[in-house]
Amino acid sequence: MKISILLAEDDINLGFVIADQLRSEGYQVSLATDGVEALKRFNEQAYHLCVFDVMMPKKDGFTLAKDIRKINSDIPILFLTAKSMTEDKIEGFNAGGDDYLTKPFSVEELNLRIKSLLKRVNIRTEIPEEKVINVANFVFDTENLTLTLDGKVQSLTKKEAQILKLLFKFKNQVLPREVILNTVWGQDDYFVGRSLDVFITKLRKYLKADESIVILNIHGVGFKLELHS
Repeated sequence: MKISILLAEDDINLGFVIADQLRSEGYQVSLATDGVEALKRFNEQAYHLCVFDVMMPKKDGFTLAKDIRKINSDIPILFLTAKSMTEDKIEGFNAGGDDYLTKPFSVEELNLRIKSLLKRVNIRTEIPEEKVINVANFVFDTENLTLTLDGKVQSLTKKEAQILKLLFKFKNQVLPREVILNTVWGQDDYFVGRSLDVFITKLRKYLKADESIVILNIHGVGFKLELHS
C-alpha cells in the first residue's frame, strides 16, 4: 500500500518540485495550492501525512492544521515555512504540527523528516480506511455514494456523503457546525451554513426508515448523530 501525502503549497513551482520528488520516493501525493482546497481534499480521501506551507492564501497553514486537528488528532503534520523565529515554531506546534522545516531545505532533509514522522504512526498506516460502513441497519458505501436498506438503494451527492461520513465518525458526539462547514465547504459563512441545514434535512429524510438513527440539532453548537440499539 502506498503512503498518501497531502501537500499544500501556494508556490506552484515549488509545489510541483516537492510533489515530483516525493512521488519518485514512492509516495502518492495530492497537491493543493491553498488552505481551503487542502481542507476539502483532506475530507475527500484518507491520507497518512500532511505537509503544509505556513503562508498560504484563503487559509494559512496554522489555521488549516487547527481545522484538521478538530477531526483527526493523529495524522502527522509537517510545516514548511520561510520563518525561523522561535515564536513561529511555537505557534506551529500549538496549532497541532508535529515537525517544522525552514525554507530553503534540501530534498534529503524533507525525506528524512517524513520518514521519521511516518515511523511514529507505522501501525496506523497499515490500516486501510473502510469504504463500506454499517450505519445502524443501513449500508453506507462511501466510495460509490450510496445508502442501502433492505435492498433499496439511495444515491447520495458528494456533499451528502461527506457530511454523513463526518457525522458517523463522531457518532453520539456533538459535531460543531464550523467543523462540518470548514471540512466540506472550506468556509463557514452564513450562506453555506444555510446549505448545510438543507443537506441535514435531506439526510434525515433518507435515514428515517431506520428509527434507531437520529440526527439531533444542538442549538447554537452543531449536530449529533445518535445510534440507538
